[in-house]
Amino acid sequence: MNRYYIEKDAEEATNLLASLQNTARNSRTHMARRLQSIGLYAGQESILELLAKEDGQALGQLAAALGVKPPTVTKSVTRLQEQEIVERRPSESDARLIHVWLTEKGRALLDNMQDAIRESEARALDGIKKKERKALARILARIDANLSGTATRPKKKRKSGNRKKKPAVE
Repeated sequence: MNRYYIEKDAEEATNLLASLQNTARNSRTHMARRLQSIGLYAGQESILELLAKEDGQALGQLAAALGVKPPTVTKSVTRLQEQEIVERRPSESDARLIHVWLTEKGRALLDNMQDAIRESEARALDGIKKKERKALARILARIDANLSGTATRPKKKRKSGNRKKKPAVE
């Protein structure tokens, strides 16, 4: 392979990853605007989704589920509490733990939040066929696995013409 093709491949990969990063940024920006329109900041929806599934989780549980450090969740929960969307209560079994609960206002906000998320997703995927979405999901999962170090290398397939035939056994 000559140098021209190597440079062309490298440029194509750079452009592809730049496009992926730009798309991710646009997606986050669009979602953040939709969430702001209902009074939420980006990232708060993840906490509310977890509480909707299991209300009364401890701050540490929320942090672990979100893959962030406890101070990050504490800051978001504080903001949600100031908005009267959640409330904190001490654990009945361990005074060191604080549990987070949805308020009535928080429960009422869940439907609007889900609508905002669905609208953002629908806009992002408008005009993309189901088959294309599945292919995109597979490609993105592979890129994610490559970057996270969890990818496994596929075995190289032999060309059918290069196989050695075993002699027939009688």
